[in-house]
Amino acid sequence: MSQSSLHPEELAVPVPGGALSVLRWPAADPRAPTVVAVHGITANGLAWYEVARRLAGKVTLLAPDLRGRGGSRALAGPYGLARHADDVAALINALGLGPATVVGHSMGAWVTALAAVRHPRLVGRVLLVDGALTFPLPDGVREEDALAAVLGPALARLSMTFPDRNAYRAFWQRHPAVGSAWSDGIDAYAQRDLVGREPELRSSCVLEAVQTDGAQVLLDTEAAAAVHRLPCPAELLWAERGLLDEAQGLYDAERIARSGLDRARVPASPVPNTNHYSILWSADGVGAIASRLSGGHA
Repeated sequence: MSQSSLHPEELAVPVPGGALSVLRWPAADPRAPTVVAVHGITANGLAWYEVARRLAGKVTLLAPDLRGRGGSRALAGPYGLARHADDVAALINALGLGPATVVGHSMGAWVTALAAVRHPRLVGRVLLVDGALTFPLPDGVREEDALAAVLGPALARLSMTFPDRNAYRAFWQRHPAVGSAWSDGIDAYAQRDLVGREPELRSSCVLEAVQTDGAQVLLDTEAAAAVHRLPCPAELLWAERGLLDEAQGLYDAERIARSGLDRARVPASPVPNTNHYSILWSADGVGAIASRLSGGHA
């Protein structure tokens, strides 16, 4: 594990209401392209550490902590997917990067698609990783129940306190999607999430932000439509397994077909040997993501 991928630069980029904390892994060549990487609903920018390591300076990678998370925890609402999409656009604009390639994981994929639709001059290409595709709820499943299923595990963690950093480390080591894959990188990413003081450490994620964003992932019509209205080249990569490493992932061929995705415009490919989390750090997942982001040369 390259320690440099775990200790990127940290920038403060102005957005409405304050500053967004942005992690930056620079390219070896200043003329190399820049990629903006958008994390999931209770994650932070360091989720992209392994992608940064694999890219190894081929691109400059910028990974914001979204509003209400990590180093951007103090950046107040309103929250919501459109607000995050506008923050991503503000980041691209502030650093003079457009049109940029944007990659998003999980909720970050909805944010990425929305950023492309709302700000087409700033986003030139998107890569969607196990997210962005909303499909109809099965017959008999209520919206409230679906929300509880999606947000339940995340909200449970946000309500917990931990006596010390080792306790939080142990929590993640027991997570079924992590298991034997535990590494220094996963540890650094998890530790970045902690705020407060012992013996009452807690997740940096603002509860209101997670609740607002989670509801919109399932129910917001603008967010659901974005992947079908993309004005730029796009691709979807999906994990074979789910959030808890269960056999049923968020997507499969049948669900993608039901979503109405035009696969001629947005090709969709499964990534073997990955779950919803490990697609960002396993060899197969990182290889697929980095290859797309570096033009096939990762």
